[in-house]
Amino acid sequence: MAWQPEESGLGQILQLLKESQSPDNATQRAVQLKLEELNKFPDFNNYLIFVLTKLKNEDDPTRSLSGLILKNNVRAHFEKFPPEVASFIKSECLNSIGDPSPLIRATIGILITTIVAKGDLRNWPELLPALCQCLDSDDYSVCEGAFGALQKICEDSAEALDNDPSRPLNVLIPKFLQFFKQPSPKIRSHAIACVNQFIIGRTQALMVHIDAFIENLFYLASDEDTEVRKNVCRALVMLVEVRMDRLMPHINSIIEYMMMRTTDEDDTVALEACEFWLSLAEQPICKEVLTAHIEKLVPILVKGMKYSEIDIILLKGDVEEDEMIPDKESDIKPRFHRAKSHTHKHQDGEEGGGGDGDSDDDGMDDDDSLSDWNLRKCSAAALDVLANVFREDILPILLPILKEILFHQNWEIKESGILVLGAIAEGCMNGMIPHLPELIPYLIGCLSDKKALVRSITCWTLSRYAHWVVGQPHDMYLKPLMTELLKRVLDGNKRVQEAACSAFATLEEEACTELVPYLGFILETLVFAFSKYQHKNLLILYDAIGTLADSVGHHLNKPEYVSMLMPPLIDKWNVLKDEDKDLFPLLECLSSVATALQSGFLPYCEPVYRRCVSLVEQTLSQNLASMQNPEQFDPPDKDFMIVALDLLSGLAEGLNQHIESLVSDSNILKLLYQCMQDPMPEVRQSSFALLGDLTKACFMHVKQCIGDFMPILGHNLNPEYISVCNNATWAIGEISIKMGADMKEYIPVVVGNLIEIINRPNTPKTLLENTAITIGRLGLVCPAEVAPNLQQFIRQWCTSLRNIRDNEEKDSAFRGVCHMISVNPGGVVQDFIFFCDAVASWVHPKQDLKEMFYKILHGFKDQVGEENWKKFSDQFPVPLRERLAVQYGV
Repeated sequence: MAWQPEESGLGQILQLLKESQSPDNATQRAVQLKLEELNKFPDFNNYLIFVLTKLKNEDDPTRSLSGLILKNNVRAHFEKFPPEVASFIKSECLNSIGDPSPLIRATIGILITTIVAKGDLRNWPELLPALCQCLDSDDYSVCEGAFGALQKICEDSAEALDNDPSRPLNVLIPKFLQFFKQPSPKIRSHAIACVNQFIIGRTQALMVHIDAFIENLFYLASDEDTEVRKNVCRALVMLVEVRMDRLMPHINSIIEYMMMRTTDEDDTVALEACEFWLSLAEQPICKEVLTAHIEKLVPILVKGMKYSEIDIILLKGDVEEDEMIPDKESDIKPRFHRAKSHTHKHQDGEEGGGGDGDSDDDGMDDDDSLSDWNLRKCSAAALDVLANVFREDILPILLPILKEILFHQNWEIKESGILVLGAIAEGCMNGMIPHLPELIPYLIGCLSDKKALVRSITCWTLSRYAHWVVGQPHDMYLKPLMTELLKRVLDGNKRVQEAACSAFATLEEEACTELVPYLGFILETLVFAFSKYQHKNLLILYDAIGTLADSVGHHLNKPEYVSMLMPPLIDKWNVLKDEDKDLFPLLECLSSVATALQSGFLPYCEPVYRRCVSLVEQTLSQNLASMQNPEQFDPPDKDFMIVALDLLSGLAEGLNQHIESLVSDSNILKLLYQCMQDPMPEVRQSSFALLGDLTKACFMHVKQCIGDFMPILGHNLNPEYISVCNNATWAIGEISIKMGADMKEYIPVVVGNLIEIINRPNTPKTLLENTAITIGRLGLVCPAEVAPNLQQFIRQWCTSLRNIRDNEEKDSAFRGVCHMISVNPGGVVQDFIFFCDAVASWVHPKQDLKEMFYKILHGFKDQVGEENWKKFSDQFPVPLRERLAVQYGV
């Protein structure tokens, strides 16, 4: 006898389902509690499936809700269901797959795929054969219900299906292909969607039928149904990536078809089709196959870049002033902190607060509230990548279109023209240069257009040409651009403020110290924006100020600038609570400002230093509490600690020896010892950066901990974590300079790993340079200990350092190598040509270093004799031979 519900129980559950549809929060909460209560009864889930599949007289939303509650229970604890309940649910699902109501069929499909995802297809062996059989039913509802369930299973469990030892796909895929020509559009659409799940994984069962699949797609190319057209486009986009070889025989008609679909009257179809150009651009054959069509394609993409009417409504395109309206918290995207990375070349290696942290490269960040991918963004991205493929060749097609749309009376068309100019900036820069003297002033004029959406896109487009602007005489373009852009930073429209702030940060990165003459004017504007901005744009303003500090450096340290900039920053600092995530961008900004102001930051440093130490301390103790007692305490957000460590680095770098008294009064080194052993790589990365900066600023405090720190540093010389390894390597180099001969006992802890890293294939350039410099520095202080290994690293050492500019780090490293060569001259003999080349890379070595080089070169020449030296130096490239002859007389 099959399971039957009790009337009273059923009535109670129906009452509950009705109440849960009430908009009242209190009722909702009561329902939640009641559901948790009922979940304790083993056959509660039987009631839920019964309501879903058997109570045909109930309304569909109530039945469906019953199924969705059951689905959540399955997801949470299906493994605890009694076997008889589990099998009752499974058989009811299969019996009711063809329910007359589309909503109930879809709900059953969701329930089936959830059960499959929880268990394993092998725990339900009758499922696929049963669904397959239903596909052949004459009853439309049964066929559609089974296909709906199969589509969900294919989406959720494609890999499991492909790996199943009973090879179900050998049956399913040919079966799906039969339904591509089925009269019902819904079924055709399901069939393609099912097969599409197996393209990217190159599933063998599909690859054997690939030609039949492609042929069927062509057959459906002009289908009336939008879902079918969407799935056909989706399939072709993926096939470009996976089986371009099979598309090649038909490529011209496919391109024609995709151009037609990119202008489909249904926007969702057009968007799927537009993805095709992004996929195709990644293929090496792109230029060859598209050249014949590019003239027709470019105008299609340009047309797609215009805002649709719906976009404008969603973007409140008619609202010109909204700066007084506070932001909704939901509008603010989470920010991700980039931990500090140290290289020896501070000036060009710092990965500090980059100006384009928030401005996506396709400038599509102007439509934040449409952060969903749409046709405009996709068309712009496609034009951008194709401009990178075709370069200047695309301009003869584009320029006539641009002439027409850039000066159009209709603002939406003019706006799309400005977006086009920005999108092609990277790919077509060389070809655009002759037109820029006319275009840049026009764009600067557009910054005061009466439409906010025109002003905001113009900010972005101008930022894409900032590099060119900075290279011209300032009075021509940079000054007017800066003046107008700063007015937009204070625009009455929040979207324009945001675009202007991001564009200004890009301009700062390009111009660097060229901005110094205008600093007063710039700071006045940015500081005024503090009082004007709502929440979201404040976060972007911090970035613009941090980037300014990175760009102009110590030029910011003038009393009048400090007194303008610091009070508003410190005000914000005092208002924010320790657990407020807005601290991240503010701390990043202060870190750049402290490094730039140097001694100018002294009056502010004590409270800032103490709070950073306290943030690190709080995070570590929260972490400990949550590890010891996970039920009671949540793990902390370690970003607070990372950002605090980075700001401490900024203070150490800026204040240098002035930080000594702060360090001596705090337990920072104890905390650092814990941070250096944190399992999270970003925490270790920032810890080693701080260790290096403290070593430079106040070594007397670091020195007493070296015995504890060195083994940890040695252990972190692991190139799997590039940035951690980089900073650990850098810190070891700084420590060795301060330790001198006392470094001797730690050489064995680090030197083996460093030699291994320098010899590894594919090691990133900065890590190679850092490793070479640190090996050189170790050799400088302990030549006798490192020199025996000379032969193992000298060739890679020379090739890593020949390309870096003359500076202090390079100087100390080369001195170290000269010391090692004098201890072990035999170690360099086989690779002497590389040493000669590295020596020649110096432009102005200090006099005593030059003498060391002279001594080694002449010593080698005397050793081998004139004739052998000539044979040897004849192998040199001519410029190298000439340089050495002129500079060192060899």
